[in-house]
Amino acid sequence: MSVSVASPARVQAAGWGWRYSGRKRPAVADVTFTIEPGERVLLLGASGAGKSTLLAGLAGVLGDADEGERRGTLLVDGAAPETQRGRVGLVLQDPEAGIVLSKVGDDVAFGCENLGVAASEIPRRVAESMDAVGLDVPLDRATKALSGGQKQRLVLAGVLAMRPGLLLLDEPTANLDPEGVREVRASVGRAVEATDATLVVVEHRTPIWVDLMTRVIVLAADGGLLADGPPARVFTEHGAALAAAGVWVPDRGVDLPVLQPVPASDALSSTDLAIARDPSVVVQSGLDIAVPRANATVITGPNGAGKSTLALTLAGLLPEHDGEVRSAPELAGRRGHRPIRWTSRELLTRIGMVFQEPEHQFLTRTLRDELAVGPRALGWTRERTDAGVDELLDRLDLAPLALANPFTLSGGQKRRLSVATVLAGAPEVIVLDEPTFGQDRRGWISLVALLQDEISRGRSIVAVTHDDAVVQHLGGHRIRLAATT
Repeated sequence: MSVSVASPARVQAAGWGWRYSGRKRPAVADVTFTIEPGERVLLLGASGAGKSTLLAGLAGVLGDADEGERRGTLLVDGAAPETQRGRVGLVLQDPEAGIVLSKVGDDVAFGCENLGVAASEIPRRVAESMDAVGLDVPLDRATKALSGGQKQRLVLAGVLAMRPGLLLLDEPTANLDPEGVREVRASVGRAVEATDATLVVVEHRTPIWVDLMTRVIVLAADGGLLADGPPARVFTEHGAALAAAGVWVPDRGVDLPVLQPVPASDALSSTDLAIARDPSVVVQSGLDIAVPRANATVITGPNGAGKSTLALTLAGLLPEHDGEVRSAPELAGRRGHRPIRWTSRELLTRIGMVFQEPEHQFLTRTLRDELAVGPRALGWTRERTDAGVDELLDRLDLAPLALANPFTLSGGQKRRLSVATVLAGAPEVIVLDEPTFGQDRRGWISLVALLQDEISRGRSIVAVTHDDAVVQHLGGHRIRLAATT
């Protein structure tokens, strides 16, 4: 089922830029282009180049002078984006930020209601948009009960229901399983094919979108454009330079070794384990789990299968519904072998957890202070703490942002910081939920190489992922969760 949208919009930028208050460097600078009605643009650039900021500017949600300073002009249909209510639909990088109401049907209908769409028309729009994105759940399903990937589809459905003339998508497939990626890509394709709506997509997974696009615009990290033109020409003529700048270029791999699993005893294990998001919702049962030491264990499966729930259970942050997660004897805490019974300090040195949403683990006002939280809690000396913090900042290309507020980072930078905050405490087991989400090519290589180094040091990695390249390069053990009914 296709989704109808309004007449396509025209976008113009002339020397446009934006600098957030409190930041020395602009998030975007000196950007000039015109996007004609009906064009389909893939907006690329390294993490931190300002892609999400540009989308926020086009959507008119950057704020006033208290929020930052703008330069140049940015227009949608010849007017300031802030005046174009209902003409622009934005799907944010973090789906949680786009969910407003507690029930699925109400949330999809929310935008239509705010635009004054006739009450008799809204149910049809809700049904069409949910079908288009493959969100097959009851209208009264609680939004908080959805998986990360389902939340992404929910937010996209709500935007499509409004039928905007300019559709802005900020990494719309980042948290989706392969089937979900295909469904969302197909639904967006059907919408723009049927209506010729103007489309701008920010996405690191370039192969997914490139055949739908008529144009590629690449933002340069230091301002301006790195490339602009038809996809085939941009990737052919500028492929090497784009890859060096951090852009994922189709058919260009990464130069990293593929780890081979080594025989080892188990760091964590369970027999006949049942896991639940809350006591009344069991998502998997009968699981026999082994997390071998000094190896990587990847958890794969469709959205909603319980991957994040299993990760939280293994990390000692969710109680088992049935069965027990047990650690190796040498990892046991004062309260025994079950991580769920350990104190927070015992977990800090034994099992570190990187959440799916990076913001959920940020506590301080600067990156440097954020990375020092764990070492300080462990009583490390200032010299040892500073050395570890400096190493992580350098390894993950975050050193220039050491004094920035974590909440002002790009999505990819936030993900690298969230991984680094856990690594800073040097836990024996590291559990990561979608560790490469939102990463440009350079950031991805840095993260995966860092995890490979942790494995070589004897640490155990558990990674929830939909990223086939992560599975390939970390190797090791694999836990496949089946879809739940």
